[in-house]
Amino acid sequence: MIERKGRAHECEHKFDGGLTLSLPVSDLDASIGWYQEKLGFNLMYRVDELGWCEMVSPVERVSVGLSQVETPTPGGATPTFGVEDIEAARSTLASGGVRLDGDIIVHEGMVKLLTFYDPDGNALMLYEDLSETPA
Repeated sequence: MIERKGRAHECEHKFDGGLTLSLPVSDLDASIGWYQEKLGFNLMYRVDELGWCEMVSPVERVSVGLSQVETPTPGGATPTFGVEDIEAARSTLASGGVRLDGDIIVHEGMVKLLTFYDPDGNALMLYEDLSETPA
């Protein structure tokens, strides 16, 4: 059983509830197309002089910033998005040619997890909550 804690401890920083995840990519145009086609993200804005764009995710107030660099070095944090049906999501990704990192991992009574990669090797994950406690 997952024990969920309450709200984050109050601190002097007043977070506004938004979150932007920044990922390095080698080709901004190709990556924009991939995130639109494979994950249903929408382009919020693009600044070609900076090699930067921001994509709106299906998660409220969560966006993904794509930064074009000469040689992307994937790693660090892994954006993990909740889905209602991870098997259906896996099927859609697999049929779309997305590189998957094996099968869905199941932790009974807790969560199902699936890791996959964007064209530059950035790891992303999907999760399906199996706990009885609402998120």
